[in-house]
Amino acid sequence: MSHAIRTLATRWFEEIWNQRRDATIDELMAPDAVGRMEGAPDVHGRADFRSVRDIMVGAFPDMRIVVEDVLSDDSRAVVRWHLTASHKGDHFGFPATDRPVSFRGLTWLTFRNGQIVEGCDAWNQGAVMQALQSR
Repeated sequence: MSHAIRTLATRWFEEIWNQRRDATIDELMAPDAVGRMEGAPDVHGRADFRSVRDIMVGAFPDMRIVVEDVLSDDSRAVVRWHLTASHKGDHFGFPATDRPVSFRGLTWLTFRNGQIVEGCDAWNQGAVMQALQSR
């Protein structure tokens, strides 16, 4: 089962973030899923998630996430990833800077019946925002 969870976690990043496949959100995310992110309110359900993803993709339309490693068991996965992009959209409360960003993060995913029921992201959002505004 660990291999199946690993595959689902990898698909989450490749299909939803890199390929922008909305149908995969409905397939892999439970309707009542909760997403947690540092410095932001919890995300509840698919519609909230889509809104957050639209903000990120709007700010970084060329965003690419590379999954560097996945650890998994029968119901959980921890994904270490690396994101690269350029800030091309006015989606963070300040104008687009056209500056490149590159940062790493971790996402903890909990699965039930083949769908994500909880996700927790950890990356240094403050440092990314500061870097975009300070040059």
